[in-house]
Amino acid sequence: MPTASAIPVPLEVYRFQPGVDAKPSYRRYELELSPHTPVLSALLKVRAEVDPTLSLRYSCRSAICGSCAMRINSKSRLACETPVGPEIERHGRIVVEPMANQPVIRDLVVDQASFWKEYERIEPHLKPDPLHPMPEGRPNPMTPAEVERFHDTPRCIACAACYSACPAVAADPAFPGPMALAKLYRFVVDPRDGAHQDRLVRIQTEGLWLCLRCHLCTEACPKDVRPSERIRDLKEMAIAAQGATEHGSRHAVGFKTNIRAAGTLNESRLVRQTFGVVGMLPQLPHGLAIWRKKPEVAKRPRPIEGADELEKIYEALDPEEPR
Repeated sequence: MPTASAIPVPLEVYRFQPGVDAKPSYRRYELELSPHTPVLSALLKVRAEVDPTLSLRYSCRSAICGSCAMRINSKSRLACETPVGPEIERHGRIVVEPMANQPVIRDLVVDQASFWKEYERIEPHLKPDPLHPMPEGRPNPMTPAEVERFHDTPRCIACAACYSACPAVAADPAFPGPMALAKLYRFVVDPRDGAHQDRLVRIQTEGLWLCLRCHLCTEACPKDVRPSERIRDLKEMAIAAQGATEHGSRHAVGFKTNIRAAGTLNESRLVRQTFGVVGMLPQLPHGLAIWRKKPEVAKRPRPIEGADELEKIYEALDPEEPR
């Protein structure tokens, strides 16, 4: 029986069984619940008392296992830690859908094979340095400063909320996803790992630079791992380890030097810096089309007012790097 503090909770739940249903649909359920009730509890109430055919995945109900990640009002998050009250207050209803970027098995359950494939591809385990083997029979100690470099990456519970929220995953299957890259960062900075250079060299051509820098993964992460920041760190470390060797890293370095030179972007120069003279040839049709509509792109930009202040910022951020 509803309590005195209960509120009406309209749930619109995605329903689809491939091979049985012609297309997905949404089924509406009306519940009376306390505002503090987690969305997961609401779904379990629907399954127990209203519709036993509803399929969903969950386990610990304590934001530890990550099993109940789904989209709630278009945001990828854990259903067990999302109370119904604020969602009703903001949206007037709760729309529950399966995670994106993974095929639906049934209703709110998705096939996570692609997510775990990318996790395995980055080889998320220590690779001891043969020249500096770990002490036999006892742990290899780390200093507090070395542990601090992990940031919060060990907190990741592999819920795939970041993978679901990521537009780069949706746009390009070559992108490994935020979780895999955050896990890779954790091993790259581990002083006990002997494969730092190899990991950084490989990831340069295995999707690192496909990140769109939208930070939606950091917004979705329930454990504040901040994957987008760790991806940024990986990019900086990859350039430091190998230099700007392919389009993504050359574009990043070119963008930086462009802005530093005049405070604004020299677009034609940036294309040369990214692709090289020979690599520019396939881009010529696009460049000519842009030039016809915007001839000023071919002009060298004038330095902005206050460019000397901009240089001070660069020097403060990177005092050892020459202009």
